[in-house]
Amino acid sequence: MSMEHPPPALIRVPVRIVVLVAVLPVRMAWDALTAAGRLLDRALLRPAGRALAWLFERAVALPARWLYRSVLTPAGRGLAWLLEAVLVWPWVGLWRYVVVPVARYGIAVPAAWLYRTLLRPAGHGLLRALAAAGEGIERLLPRLGRGLAWLFRAVFVWPWVGLWRYVVVPVARYGIAVPAAWLYRRALAPLGTGSLFLLEKLLLIPLAALFRYVLLPLLRYGVAVPAVWLGRHVLVPLGRGLGWSFRQAGRGLGWFLPRLGLALFVWPWVGLWRYTVVPVARYGVAVPVLWLWNRVLVPVGREVRDALALCWRAAGFVSRAVGRGLKWLAWNLVGRPLVRVWRVLRWCGRNLVARPLAQIWHGLRWCARNLVARPLARVWASVVRPAGRWVRDDVWVPARRITAEAGRAAREALASARATVREARADAWRAFVGAARPAGPREPVAAPVRTPLGTTSTPEVSLRKRG
Repeated sequence: MSMEHPPPALIRVPVRIVVLVAVLPVRMAWDALTAAGRLLDRALLRPAGRALAWLFERAVALPARWLYRSVLTPAGRGLAWLLEAVLVWPWVGLWRYVVVPVARYGIAVPAAWLYRTLLRPAGHGLLRALAAAGEGIERLLPRLGRGLAWLFRAVFVWPWVGLWRYVVVPVARYGIAVPAAWLYRRALAPLGTGSLFLLEKLLLIPLAALFRYVLLPLLRYGVAVPAVWLGRHVLVPLGRGLGWSFRQAGRGLGWFLPRLGLALFVWPWVGLWRYTVVPVARYGVAVPVLWLWNRVLVPVGREVRDALALCWRAAGFVSRAVGRGLKWLAWNLVGRPLVRVWRVLRWCGRNLVARPLAQIWHGLRWCARNLVARPLARVWASVVRPAGRWVRDDVWVPARRITAEAGRAAREALASARATVREARADAWRAFVGAARPAGPREPVAAPVRTPLGTTSTPEVSLRKRG
C-alpha cells in the first residue's frame, strides 16, 4: 500500500479518539454550567422577580394609586378652587370693574375729548402758521440769493475776468506770439532750409557714394566671397568627414559597451538566479511544502474538523446520560424529602398564618370604609358642598350684578355729563356767533362709533349744520 494516499481510517480513528478524550470534559463542564444556570433561573431568579413585582405592586403601587385617587385628587381640586377664589377672582373683579372703567372713563374719554377739542385745533393752527412762515421765507430766499450771487461775481469773478481779457491776453498775443511768429517765418525757417541743403550736398552725398562704391565692393569681394568659398569647399567636407568618423566610432562604442556591462554585471546574476536559486526554491522548498500541505495537513485538518463535530455530539450524549443519572440520584436523595417538607410548611402557613391575617385585613378595611370614609362623605355632601353653592349663588353672583349695575350707572352718568357739556358749548357758540336755534326738528343723531382708544361715543355734528 502506497503512503502517498493514506486510508481514511488510518488518520480518522486516532484523531477521533484523541479529540473525544479532549472534548468530553469540556462538553460535560459546559452542560453542567448550562444546567446550573437553568436551575438558578427557574428556582431563584424568576421567583425572586415575581416576589419583588408582587411586593412592589402591593406595597407601593396600590397605596400610591389609592392615595392619588382618594386623597390627592380631591385635595388638589379643593386647593385649586380655594387658590382661584383667593388669588384670581379678586384680581379679575378689580380689573373688570375698577381698572377698566377708571382707565376708560377717567383717562381715555377725557384724553380723547381733550385731543378732539383742544389739541387738534391748536395743531392745525400751528401748522398753518408754519406754512405761512415757510411761504414768506420761500419768497425771500430767491431775491437774497440773486443779490449774494451778484456781490460774489462783482468781488471775486469780474476783476479776474477783466485782468485776463484786457491785460494778459493782449500782452501775450502782441508782445510774445506775433514777434515770435515773425522771427520764425522771416529768419529761422530760411536759415534751417539753407543749413539742411549744405549738410546734404557736402556731407551726406559723399558718405553715401563712399559706402556704395568703395566699402561695399571691398567687403563683398574681399571678405564675403572668399569666406563662402572656404566654407563650401574646405570646412563643409572636413566637417562631414569628422561627423562620419564620430558616428562610426559612436556606433562601435554603443555596440561594445552595453555588452561589456551585461557580461560584467547582469549575466552572472541571471545565471545564478536561473540555474541555482530557482531550482533550489522550487524543488527544495515549494514541492515538499506543497506535498506536505496536500497529503498531510489538509486531510488531518479535515478529519480534525469532522472529529470535533462528531465528538461534540457524542460527548453531549454521554454528558446528558451522566446528567440524567445525577438528576435521578439528587431527586431521590434530596428533592422528594424537601417537597414533602415544603408541602407541610405551606399547609401550616396557609391555615395557621395567612387566613387569620386575611380576616384581620378584611375587618380593618370594613371598619375604615363604614366608620371613616362614609361619614366623611356624608359631611362633605351635607355641609361643604351646600356652603360652596351658597357662596357662589348668594355672594358671588349678587356681587357681580351689583358691580355691573354700578358700571352701567357710571356710564349713563358720564353720557349725560357729555351731553350737558355739548349743549353748554353749543349755547356758548350760539351766544358768541349770534345764530338763533331753529324751531323745526333737529337732524337725527348718527349711531355711536368706536374711537381710536377703543371707547364708543356719539359722533358730533358741526354747529353750522345744527344752526
